[in-house]
Amino acid sequence: MAYTMPPTPAGPVGSQYCVCKVELSICGQNLLDRDVTSKSDPFCVLFMEVNGKWVELDRTETAVNNLNPAFAKKFIIDYHFEEVQKLKFALFDQDKSSTQLYEHDFLGEFSCTLGTIVSSKKITRTLLLGNGKPAGKGMITIAAQELSDNRVITLSMAGRKLDKKDLFGKSDPFLEFYKPGDDGKWMLVHRTEVIKYTLDPIWKPFTVPLVSLCDGDMEKLIKVVCYDYDSDGGHDFIGEFQTSVARLCETQDASPLELECINPKKQKKKKNYKNSGIIIVKSCKITRDFSFLDYILGGCQLMFTVGIDFTASNGNPQEPSSLHYINPLGTNEYLSAIWAVGQIIQDYDSDKMFPALGFGAQLPPDWKVSHEFAINFNPRNPFCSGVEGIVQAYSACLPHIRFYGPTNFSPIINHVARFAAQATQQETASQYFILLIITDGVISDMDETRHAVVQASKLPMSIIIVGVGNADFAAMEFLDGDSRVLHSYTGEEAVRDIVQFVPFRNFRNVPKETLAKAVLAELPQQVVQYFKHQNLPPINSEPA
Repeated sequence: MAYTMPPTPAGPVGSQYCVCKVELSICGQNLLDRDVTSKSDPFCVLFMEVNGKWVELDRTETAVNNLNPAFAKKFIIDYHFEEVQKLKFALFDQDKSSTQLYEHDFLGEFSCTLGTIVSSKKITRTLLLGNGKPAGKGMITIAAQELSDNRVITLSMAGRKLDKKDLFGKSDPFLEFYKPGDDGKWMLVHRTEVIKYTLDPIWKPFTVPLVSLCDGDMEKLIKVVCYDYDSDGGHDFIGEFQTSVARLCETQDASPLELECINPKKQKKKKNYKNSGIIIVKSCKITRDFSFLDYILGGCQLMFTVGIDFTASNGNPQEPSSLHYINPLGTNEYLSAIWAVGQIIQDYDSDKMFPALGFGAQLPPDWKVSHEFAINFNPRNPFCSGVEGIVQAYSACLPHIRFYGPTNFSPIINHVARFAAQATQQETASQYFILLIITDGVISDMDETRHAVVQASKLPMSIIIVGVGNADFAAMEFLDGDSRVLHSYTGEEAVRDIVQFVPFRNFRNVPKETLAKAVLAELPQQVVQYFKHQNLPPINSEPA
C-alpha cells in the first residue's frame, strides 16, 4: 500500500476557508486475530487523499488484546462542504514499537468521503484487505460530531439610579463585559451602545456567542463595568460587579435580576456607601445558532436536480464545434459541470436518485418543443442513479432529440419548486432542493424566470447556473443577487439570494475542483438562512 507519512508537524489539510471542525469516533468489530498467543492489539490510522496520494493525518491509541475496540482518541478534521474530502481508515495490529506501518500486521481498511460520514452521522462498513476482499468479519463504525459550541446568549440590560458624573447634566452610561484571559487579565468581550443624558438607561438587547462571553463555561466569573461616556475618550468609571452566566440565567420575565454596581474607591471612603446604582438584567436567553453541518448531521437531505439546455445555439452535437460534442476523452463542458457539482452533492442524498431534465429541444415522435422533459424519456420516473446515471442518460439522449429553442428557464425552476413546496408541509428541516441549470446563453423568458426565482426564494431551494461557451452572460449575473436584490415583474422582492452563477470559461484551465468550490461556496449559508428564517432547528437537535 502506497502510504506517505505527513509533513512534520501535521497541519490541517484543506483550503483556508474551513466551515468547522468535525470529530470522528472509531470503533472496530470482529477484527482479524493476527496474534498467536493472544488477540490482536489494534490501532487505527486516518489518511486523507491529497493530490492523488494518501497522507497520514493521525492515529488512535492501541487497544491491547481486543478484537472489538472502541478507541478513546478521536480524529479531528477541518470540514469543507465544497470539496470532496477522501478519507481512508486503516487498522493495524501493533507488533513492535515502530512508527513504520509496514512493521505491523494489516487488519483491513475502509475508504469514503467525509461528506458520506456527516450525511449519515454514523456508518458501519466492512473492512477490506488490499485485494478488495473482506477482512474476515471485520467491521468499522465511524460516528461524526461537529466540534463547536453553537450556543449564543441574548441579554437585555437596563440601569437605575446610576451615579451622576456630568456637571451640567446626567450621565451618558454604557456597559462593558469582560471575561478572564489566559494571562489572568480581564479581556473585553462586548460593549453596549451609549445612552445619552440618563441615570436610568435601557440598552438594546444584544447577542454574543457563549464561547466569547465565558468560554462556554456557565459558572465562569465575568465582569461587567459601567462607564459614563466622554467624547474625549476619558470615560468616567461609574461602577462594576462580577457575576456568571448561570447567575444571569436566573432572570425570570416577571422578576428581573438586579445587581449592585459598585465603585470600590467610594466603598472604601464612605461608611454609608450602598452602591453607584443598580444594573438590571431584564432578560437572558441561551439559544443555539445552528450551522450547516448541524442540519446535515440532523438528517437534512440535499435533493439534487439537473436542468440541461438543448437549444439550437449549442450547435450540432456530432460536430466538434458544438458545446454538446463529446470529445475523445468522453467529456464536454456540460458533463464537466455535472461531475463537478454532482460528485459533491450526491454524498448528501441517501438514495442518490437524481431527476435529470432537459429544455429547448424537439422530442420524438411528434417533434414538439419541450422545456421540461426527462432526459431518460421516462416522465413518470426521471430519476438517474448517481452522477454516473445522469451522464449515461445525457449521452444516450443526444442522438434522439432535435436541438431547438427558445431558452426558457421558468418551467424547470417551477418544476423543482413544486417539490420544494411539498417538502415545506413537513415543517421540519429534512429536505433542501438544489437545481443545477447548465446553459449556453441568453434567457428567452426573463420575466417569467425572475418571477419563478422570487417565488422559489421562499422555499427550501437554491439554483446554481453554469454558463458554458462564450456567450454574453449579463442576464445570469442579474439573476445572481449578490450585488442587488432581485425583483419579480410584479415588483415583489426575493426573500433571499438563492441563485449562484458562474461562467465555465473562467475554469477551463484550472483543476476541476475549483469549479465545485466556486459554485457551491454560498450553498451552506443559503441552507442555514432558509431554515433559520422558518425557525426550523435541525431534526435531531439538542436544547441549548
